[in-house]
Amino acid sequence: MTPLAEILRPKSLEQYIGQQHLVGPDAPLRTLIESGNIPSMILWGPPGIGKTTLAAIISNTLQRPFHTLSAISSGVKEVRDVISQAQQEEGAILFIDEIHRFNKAQQDSLLGAVERGTITLIGATTENPSFEVISALLSRCQVFVLKEFDEQDMRHLIASAVAYYATQNIPLDVHEDEALMRISGGDARKLLNAVELAVNHGARTIDNATITAVIQQNLAYYDKGGEMHYDIISAFIKSMRGSDPNGAVYWLARMIAGGEDPLFIARRMLIFASEDIGNANPNALLLANATFDAVNKIGYPECRINLSQCACYLACSPKSNATYMALNNAQEAIRRTGDLPVPLHIRNAPTQLMKKMGYGDGYKYAHDYEGNFALQEYLPQGLEGTKFYEPGDTSRENETRRTLHERWKGKYGY
Repeated sequence: MTPLAEILRPKSLEQYIGQQHLVGPDAPLRTLIESGNIPSMILWGPPGIGKTTLAAIISNTLQRPFHTLSAISSGVKEVRDVISQAQQEEGAILFIDEIHRFNKAQQDSLLGAVERGTITLIGATTENPSFEVISALLSRCQVFVLKEFDEQDMRHLIASAVAYYATQNIPLDVHEDEALMRISGGDARKLLNAVELAVNHGARTIDNATITAVIQQNLAYYDKGGEMHYDIISAFIKSMRGSDPNGAVYWLARMIAGGEDPLFIARRMLIFASEDIGNANPNALLLANATFDAVNKIGYPECRINLSQCACYLACSPKSNATYMALNNAQEAIRRTGDLPVPLHIRNAPTQLMKKMGYGDGYKYAHDYEGNFALQEYLPQGLEGTKFYEPGDTSRENETRRTLHERWKGKYGY
């Protein structure tokens, strides 16, 4: 039986709901579509907001050959097969769902075809493409950011569902929609799944109590209908960040019960270990990395034990986002000041000409000094003395702060 979300999938820009900043009148993506000359692109946004639908509409509007691959189940061979077929076509579009799941080799396999124009790539991702798409491929693509549906968009979807069921002689009265809005969280697929579940369970009047009861009774199915359980992984991460092992292990159990990919869970904990714990407890990264390796080797059902050990450890560990914020601060300085030249005294001088030009002059080799430390400047001109890293207030990082203060004699404000 075709799901309601698929039945109601828009076929044209006129039917498409939301994303008016991209496809509204005179909006940038609509202008490109109407010109008939679209670039390769990455559609970045949360689940259930029309990325796949938009890709299909672009293909239908331009009447181009359309190929679809899922990064979950496809690899280099499937990419090459599509590229080979596209060479016999004109203006072929290749849509790759969850392109962030492609590894470097798989993304590399797309480069030549995108560069030559053999295919126009449309990738969809819920993850930040700056981190998940290789730079060579990202530089060849335009990134378009899609937004969650607002309440007006969601009510439009509800009205479409009511109209569809009327054509099926199923009268449906939406008396209250607050629960639908809360449960869907801006995800059209979740909203339509919830309406469909209610109808399939005999509901002809939708109110908050009906939707809450139906969703609770069918939680596993409903969660499965969501894309990658992003609401639950968010609760899992926030429980660990909040140092609550009970919440963390509960949401972990929910993901396991729902059939979540264990490597997805392990990967998120690996990121968390650096982003939210960092140098407050460097062992967290070691354990998270070992957990990822163990999960990869063992798989379900036994790897659930590894996941639980790591989740509880991370939740109970001291927290610090200092190293994460240090990188953000440095990247912001780079955006503000551009590519400043490396100071001469810390440049490499492999040739005589470079030495004559002053490369390396005045460099103090740290191991020649007491305590293996020499006071000198390492930042480029214009950023001298700028502090990017501020140690957190944990026992280990306070010790780091004292060491930095002793070495730098108050410079950087340590």
